[in-house]
Amino acid sequence: MELLSEHACFGGVQRFYQHASSIIGLPMKFSVFLPPQTVIDNAGGQVPALIYLAGLTCNEETFMTKAGAQQLAATLGLALIAPDTSPRGANVPGEAESWDFGVGAGFYLDATQPPWSRHYRMESYLTAELLPLLTSTLPVNASRIGIFGHSMGGHGALTLALRHPALFKSVSAFAPICAPTQCPWGRKAFTGYLGADPGTWAAHDATALMSRLHAAPYPGGILIDQGMADKFLPEQLHPHLFEAACATANQALQIRRHAGYDHGYYFIATFMADHLNHHARQLSRGRC
Repeated sequence: MELLSEHACFGGVQRFYQHASSIIGLPMKFSVFLPPQTVIDNAGGQVPALIYLAGLTCNEETFMTKAGAQQLAATLGLALIAPDTSPRGANVPGEAESWDFGVGAGFYLDATQPPWSRHYRMESYLTAELLPLLTSTLPVNASRIGIFGHSMGGHGALTLALRHPALFKSVSAFAPICAPTQCPWGRKAFTGYLGADPGTWAAHDATALMSRLHAAPYPGGILIDQGMADKFLPEQLHPHLFEAACATANQALQIRRHAGYDHGYYFIATFMADHLNHHARQLSRGRC
């Protein structure tokens, strides 16, 4: 992988990388914050890591420049990883025509419909390529990985955690798309990437996935923060549906609803410390 830039940050280091992805078939960019525990003492062992999945129109830089996460991550000894939100340069016809599908809107799944299926394979890229690459080349502990995200990335965090519980030991989300099969963003993306048969969509819907479970995959709890002034809440997000599914599965869930907060990064930055601490507790002792 190619190091594009490096910046000292709260005693640690903020890096931006690019590599040739065999799964995507294109160059992919991602960012990594390594806390001072890894920079000061390279022999000090591996640290737990959080992978953050950003929302529609964002890229690998958005979280690192807007969320204000590095200072506390440095104190907690957490590495932060932020991939891009979709392939770039696939040149699929129509991929840049709308902001909620195509470029910047990969929805963290593997497309099954041509022409998207050739390059839009974000789930396999993240789980089978990027994380193994980073845990084999950086001082990151492969057995202590958490996942969180925002909006489309919150959808990705919840679904990937439920689909790969052996890989991700903790999960949280900011204003996630909780039931994409039941909202316009999800129906548009799933129709394009997965086809017109709704029967194939449930495997990538957090509410549907949770509804199928008979035991809680995350006994340490799932944390969701939702702003009540979020203009996307009524039509697109549906946290109440995920809440009901968690209750049925006896999955511990804390949904915190905040008056006055919208969908943006001021909201995310306000509650970032709570999410980092949520993950640090679980990654320090498994899922207990």
